[in-house]
This record gives sequence, structure tokens and C-alpha cells, in this order.
Amino acid sequence: MNDERTEQLHSLTIERTEDTQASGGPGWAALLIAIVLAGGGGAGAAWYLTSNSEPAPAVVAQSPEPTSEAAQSTAAAEPVSSTRSAPSSGLVASGYVVARRQATVSAEITGRIRDVLIEEGAVVEAGEVLAYLDDDRARIDLDLFEAQQAAAAERAQSLAAQVTEARTQLTRTEQLISSGYATDSRRTAEQAQVDSLQAQLSAARADLAAARVRVRSQRDFVDRHVVRAPFGGVVIAKNAQVGEILSPVSAGGGFTRTGIATLVDMESLELEVDVNEGQIQRVRAGQRVEAILDAYPDWRIPARVEAIIPTADRARATIRVRVALGERDDRVLPDMAARVTFLEQN
Repeated sequence: MNDERTEQLHSLTIERTEDTQASGGPGWAALLIAIVLAGGGGAGAAWYLTSNSEPAPAVVAQSPEPTSEAAQSTAAAEPVSSTRSAPSSGLVASGYVVARRQATVSAEITGRIRDVLIEEGAVVEAGEVLAYLDDDRARIDLDLFEAQQAAAAERAQSLAAQVTEARTQLTRTEQLISSGYATDSRRTAEQAQVDSLQAQLSAARADLAAARVRVRSQRDFVDRHVVRAPFGGVVIAKNAQVGEILSPVSAGGGFTRTGIATLVDMESLELEVDVNEGQIQRVRAGQRVEAILDAYPDWRIPARVEAIIPTADRARATIRVRVALGERDDRVLPDMAARVTFLEQN
């Protein structure tokens, strides 16, 4: 059994002949050596040619040379904004839009609000009525004072007539005395009557003047129940409603309102920015400024330094600078955040 397997395995082996050994040995080795030598020779020739050749144009292009005409023409063709081309000092500060004229409008007296005529966003003129307070009691007092004024005027007029009559009688008495028909005692009595009536007339006229002052004062008090705009602007906040109590002074802890509305003069809007006190020497009045609102980052607003506030913030080590806007636009609103760049003077 083992002999049969041995014979089968032996029959599977490949016997190499002398021709096979001759064709696969030295011939393939020689061919391989020739290929290696050819590759080495080509590499040596390439090295030799490279080392003795002139520098390539690419190497020359890397040397520092002026910008090519194409690049210069491309750069010249690109539009450059006049604002962006302005040299910047590198000093940038941030701040907010503020109004130089802003007021919380209130009445000069305490009273209950009867009517409010404005809403947020309303544009008002100087002196325009914003609200009315309940003035019923004030008008009752005004009627009383006007009646007293009328009574004082009637009394003064009556006394003036009596004085005129007393003087006429005194003149007649003096004529009778000169004719011997009257005595000096009568003239003395009539003179005293004239003096008394004249004094009463003076007092009545003084009372009339006082009554007129009371009426004028009460009319002014009635007029103070009307809340008017101190200047033209835009209402940015409505602070009170009908039926609430309005007072120019704060009633601590109560429900009293201290203002009808907040009014802003949009023509007085400007920027207030904080500059580090170590950089304030780079800022001067009248200096050109470029302002950018955070709400409109692509809108560059020309501006200038209006004033440098002559005081420093000890806690933050900054100095406040006022910047006047060169453009007026409805997009600029109070308390907007802004960033400004101080430009160098050309």
C-alpha cells in the first residue's frame, strides 16, 4: 500500500531537462542586468543634463520682481470705496446711539389722567397736546375767582361814582360859602366825605387787582392740567394710561405715574463711545470718524468727533467721546450699539 502511494507521488513530480535549465538560468539573469544598467545610465544622463542646463523660467519667476502688467491691470480694475481707502489710525471704540434732547414728559401738578392723545411712534410738534388731566375742580375755583373779580370791579365802579358825586357837592358848598349861604363846617364835613370815599375806592381798586391776579393764576393752574410737548420729536414710550394719577414727584411705593411719555428729538442723535485713556491722545475734536451700527454692518456712516468729555471713568479707565453723525436716517435709533474707527488726517 505504501509502495503504491510512493509511486503515485513520484509520478506527479516534474523532471527538469537540460534545455529548461539552460533557457531559464543565465539568459534571464543577463536580461535583468541589462535593464538595471540601462536605467542607471538614463538617470546619470538626466543628472548631467540638468546640472549643465540654464535656470528654468520658473526659477526666475520666483525671484523678487515687480508685479506683472496683468496683475497691475487687475488691481487697477478693482473698484475701491473711498471710505475703505481712507487710512485708519487703527483705533477702534464701541458705544451707543444717544439723543442730546430726550425727556420724560410730565405735568407740573398732581392729577388724575383724563385723556391720552399719543401712542408709541407718534411724531409731535413743540407745544402739541399729549394728554389732559381732570380739571373739573380747578375750573370751579376759576369760576369763583372770576365772580369775585366781577364783584370787586362793580364795587370799585360804585365807589368811583360816589367819589365823583361827593366832589361835585363839595364844589357847590364852596360856592355857597363864597356867597355867604354856607358855613365852613359844612365844607369840612363834605371834604371828609370825599376823602373817605376816595380811600374806599383805592381799596376797592386794590381788591380788584388782587382778584384779577387770582383769576390769572387760576387760569394758569387750569392750563397746567394740559400736558404739552416741550419740543418736537418722536414718542418712544407711553408711560401712563387714562385713570392713573400723574405727579411730577415720585410717590414712593405708590402707583403714581411720574410721566406721560418719553420724547426723543431724532435730530439730536449722536454716538457716545468709550476710548481707553491710554489711547485718548490719538483722538482730537473735529477728527474724521467712520461709524458702523451693529444692526447694519455694511453701512458705513461718515462722522466726526464732536467733543471729548473732560472726565475719566475710574473703574473702566476710559474717557467718553461724543461723535456727531454726518448722515440723518430713520434707521438710526436711540440705544443702538455702534463701533467707530478714528481715521488719520490726510
